[in-house]
Amino acid sequence: MARKSENVAAQCERIISDVKKGVFQPVYLLMGEEAYYPELVCDAIIDSCIPPEDKDFNETVCYGTDTDAEQVISCARRYPMMSDRQLVVLKEAQAMSRLESLSVYCKDPLETTVLVILLHGAKVDRRSALCKAVEEKGTVVDSPAVRDYEIQGWIVSYYASRGLDISPTAAALLAEHAGTDLCRLATETDKLLRNLPEGTRRIEAGDIEKNVGISREYSIFELTRELSERNAQKALRTARGLGAAAKFSMPASVALIYTNFSRILRYGLVLRKDRRPSPEMKARALAGVNPYFYREYDNAVRMYPPEKCMEVISLLCEYDYLSKGGSPVPQDKLFIELVSKILRV
Repeated sequence: MARKSENVAAQCERIISDVKKGVFQPVYLLMGEEAYYPELVCDAIIDSCIPPEDKDFNETVCYGTDTDAEQVISCARRYPMMSDRQLVVLKEAQAMSRLESLSVYCKDPLETTVLVILLHGAKVDRRSALCKAVEEKGTVVDSPAVRDYEIQGWIVSYYASRGLDISPTAAALLAEHAGTDLCRLATETDKLLRNLPEGTRRIEAGDIEKNVGISREYSIFELTRELSERNAQKALRTARGLGAAAKFSMPASVALIYTNFSRILRYGLVLRKDRRPSPEMKARALAGVNPYFYREYDNAVRMYPPEKCMEVISLLCEYDYLSKGGSPVPQDKLFIELVSKILRV
C-alpha cells in the first residue's frame, strides 16, 4: 500500500481511537478522492459524540444538496441543550454552494460544537481559507485514491487489521471483483465474514468464490496469467467467458492486461541489465505485485521478452481505441480477436 494511504489509515485510526475516548476536535474536514476513510471517521464521530438519549436535541445532520453555509453556521453557533456538546454534520458538502463561506465559522468555532464537514469523493483546495482554518483549529483528513497496483496490498493490510490472513490469490480475486473502491471492498468483506464459519482466520480463493459470488474460471486475473503462460486454449476460453458476461467492459479489461504487460516489460529490461537483480530492483520493477506471484513473472519474461512486450502493448493501444468506438465490431468479438493476436506475438 502506498505510503500516503498508510498515513491516512494511521491518522484515521488515531482519530477513531480519540473519539471513542470522548476526545473531539471542534471541526473536522473529511475529504478526498477515496470516500472510505472520510466516511469511516464520520460514522465513528456520529456513533460516539452524542449519547442516544440526547441525539434528538443535540445532533443535526444536513446535506449540501438542500442547505447553505448560513444555515450550517447558524446550527453550529447554537448551544447544546442539557449536554456538554452538540454535533453538526454536513454530508455531501461538495454539493453545497459557497462551501468556502464556512471558513468564517471555522476560524473561531464554538468549543461546545463538533462540526463535521464531509465531502464524498471530492476535496477542497488545501490552500483555501476553509482548509487552512480547519488545519489550525481542528483536523483535516484528505484521503487519496488507491491506485490499481496498490489495491492488493491494501486488502492484505485491511484483512490483517481485522485479525484475518488472506492468501495472495484470494486478494487478487477480490481486487479484480471490487476494483479500487474501498467502501465496496469493506462491504464485500462483511458479506464474506457473515457466511464463513465462526473462528475462520485464513481466507482462501475458494472462500471468495463461494461467498462473494465471483469465480476464477472467467476472470481477468486468470486471463492475464494464461496469456503470460501462452496457454492459448485456456486464454481463449476465458476471453469468451469474459466477453459473454453482462457487465463486460473491454476498455477496463484492456487496461488490466496493459498493467500486466507493462510489468513484464519493466522486469524484462531489469533482467537484461542484471540477470540476478536484487530484491529491491525486482520489487521496483514489479510494483504492486505480491512476492508470491514473482515466479509467474520469471516465466512470463521468457515468453515475452521486451521486444514482444512492446508489440503486445501496441496491440493493446490499438484495441483500446477500437473498443471505445473506433470499430463497429462488438466488444466481445474484438476481445477474442485481441487475445488471439497477443498469443501469436
